[in-house]
Amino acid sequence: MSVESASERRKKILVVDDNEIILKTVSLKLQGAGYQVITALDGSEAVAAARRETPDLILLDISFPPDVGGVEWDGFRIMEWFHRLEAAKKVPVIIITGGEDSKNKERAVASGAVAFFHKPIDHDDLLKVIRASLAGAP
Repeated sequence: MSVESASERRKKILVVDDNEIILKTVSLKLQGAGYQVITALDGSEAVAAARRETPDLILLDISFPPDVGGVEWDGFRIMEWFHRLEAAKKVPVIIITGGEDSKNKERAVASGAVAFFHKPIDHDDLLKVIRASLAGAP
């Protein structure tokens, strides 16, 4: 293993999804690949985690149930908040979603997402894109 590869593997990834099974599955795959993983179930947790943890990459779902507090969080609103945070404004975002809507993909890319994956996730492809995104990150 090269020095660059060992360094890359210690990167911190924030995974944001309202489905705890997806969070657990993706977290286990990422941890198995040597990444540090932080998870969040909704927009509020995601923004707080990004501020607190300063992730190197973010995996973000688009669809979230309505927030009890009245704030309508979705992946696009969460991305807007990330762009406002010093700790997350330049962090690569990869969208993972169950929706098949091509407009969501276009909107995600226009909002700054570096990649777009449909659920169920091909974890090997996801890891390749993560490695490439982290290699290109400052």
